[in-house]
Amino acid sequence: MENPDAEAIAGSLACGDMIAIYLRIEESSEKIVDAKFESYGCAANIAAASILTEMIKGKSVREAWNISWRDISNELDGLPPVKYHCGVLAVGALKRAIRAYYEKRSKPEWLPKELTQEEKHTLEEETLMEILANKMRNQKQLQNE
Repeated sequence: MENPDAEAIAGSLACGDMIAIYLRIEESSEKIVDAKFESYGCAANIAAASILTEMIKGKSVREAWNISWRDISNELDGLPPVKYHCGVLAVGALKRAIRAYYEKRSKPEWLPKELTQEEKHTLEEETLMEILANKMRNQKQLQNE
């Protein structure tokens, strides 16, 4: 999407699961008129990002804010437990994009000042993926020595 009104990324290049969300928002109504994504990773990661963009089109920014990773999983008729993080990353990217949108505008009362539990979960996922990727790199280096 060229010149989105908001964009954000969640994930880790180290493990390969990343989601970038791009939003076009009608300023007067705060409706999401278009949403696009880029996803790097497994099929579940791509599906989570794709269904999320379909779910938020036409919704107000506030309605989109309230979407959870469980909503994404339900819309996909379920995600295996080992793939829940794909929904978490999608929601994390969405919430970051919404926060980015309001960085240049007055923040609405409904937007929490502190990170939500889902946003914290996204940060934890990213940190865990970095730790695991570093461990894997270290193991490969040891094997090659």
